[in-house]
Amino acid sequence: MNKGVKLTLKRRTFLQSLAGTLAAVPVAAKPSAMDWQAAAESVRAEMAWAWRNYVERAFGHDQIKPVSGGAEEFFFPNGPGLGLSMVEALDTLYLMGLDAELESAVSWITRNLRFDIDDYIQVFETNIRMVGGLLSGWMATKDKRLLDLAHDLATRLMPAFTKSPTGMPYRFVNLRTGAVRDPVSFPAEIGSYIPEFGTLGKAVGDTRFFDAAKAASKGCFDRRSKLDLIPDTIDIETGQWKSRRATIGPPSDSYYEYLWGGWFLFGDGDLKKWFEIFTAAALQHQAVRVGGRLWFAQVDYETGELRDHHQSELAAFYAGLLAKAGHMAHARDYLESWAVVQAKYRVLPEGFDFRTFAFERATNELRPEFADSCSALFFADRSDHWRELGRVHFENMKATSRAPYGYASIADITTGPMKQSDSCPGYWWAEQMKYYWLMFSGTKRFDYDRHYLSTEGKVLLGLK
Repeated sequence: MNKGVKLTLKRRTFLQSLAGTLAAVPVAAKPSAMDWQAAAESVRAEMAWAWRNYVERAFGHDQIKPVSGGAEEFFFPNGPGLGLSMVEALDTLYLMGLDAELESAVSWITRNLRFDIDDYIQVFETNIRMVGGLLSGWMATKDKRLLDLAHDLATRLMPAFTKSPTGMPYRFVNLRTGAVRDPVSFPAEIGSYIPEFGTLGKAVGDTRFFDAAKAASKGCFDRRSKLDLIPDTIDIETGQWKSRRATIGPPSDSYYEYLWGGWFLFGDGDLKKWFEIFTAAALQHQAVRVGGRLWFAQVDYETGELRDHHQSELAAFYAGLLAKAGHMAHARDYLESWAVVQAKYRVLPEGFDFRTFAFERATNELRPEFADSCSALFFADRSDHWRELGRVHFENMKATSRAPYGYASIADITTGPMKQSDSCPGYWWAEQMKYYWLMFSGTKRFDYDRHYLSTEGKVLLGLK
């Protein structure tokens, strides 16, 4: 799920008439158990096909260019590549039983991946993608070399925290020297570390990782307003907010996810309390209904005044978070709102105005957030309705994003056919393909009753 801010401020044919009839689909029209297995096998086949293309054309590089068949790097545009797509894919390959593919990825990673690089890397993206991917890969394979790499990398990220006067991390750190830069940051980039750092700390017996991650999250919590809201931009050196806009979407989103995740994984009562305070504030001050549909607006963090009707596609994750936390009525309503948008556009627009019910940005960077929430609600109540929405998401993705050498982002969802971009983000391997598979397959390699998936879809609890 990510949510948050990218390197450039990120940190993811269905009839329109379905919007009015979705809830009335007759039981006989729903897929049978055999149909779900067929859907799962289709997901697995697409993953295997895309992996073969990655191996043949971009192996060792961060990302394949699915339209041209080239390769590109994510963290360091001029190199070196960190095998990002491979690291992102590890636990997905395991869950799908693509064991030969998993073995080849682990082999490359353990032979080639090293982090003694004299260059700056974005701390947030590195944690959720690389540290998380190596940890979930270690949990899947029991190969300690993956844990050692995660430990080395997280250690190199620590100066971003320890050199900060507030404990909230700098955005970038030099992997070799520990030099830091970029103090103006965002809640998602400040508070999205506890699951990975806590899991790593338990594995290696070092509490400093969890403590640093929790202190960073506390830095945002302590600066909340009297309405229990926080804005989306802050100077981590001075502790002063640089905006007034409170949002559950980017660049704040995964901060809230990780407060809940830290409590669920480690039983930390402070994190549970902070999460509940922020959730109550969001439901009181940001939840609005337009045409009977639930949305979460951007508001002024001190007054609660409505600022705009914008809804980022990334905000669709919040339905799943609400479900995990037991707010099922709000979770169902919010996901249904997004389901109507899916029915209208087939592929969710990056930006959407819920008042006019029109797109603001006609792109989609192969986003997984809607599928993420479908899976979370399915895990919560086992209703086939949610995985049917996920199946539609998968089929629409196949119809619009499948390119000659993999899956591509969409440059314009309004054209026919939809115009593709020559980019497949690394999270595609970690997120929606995993969410589809877990919803459809019933795999025995996953604990459906007790599990935790990170904001980047990494399974940090529940692999079997």
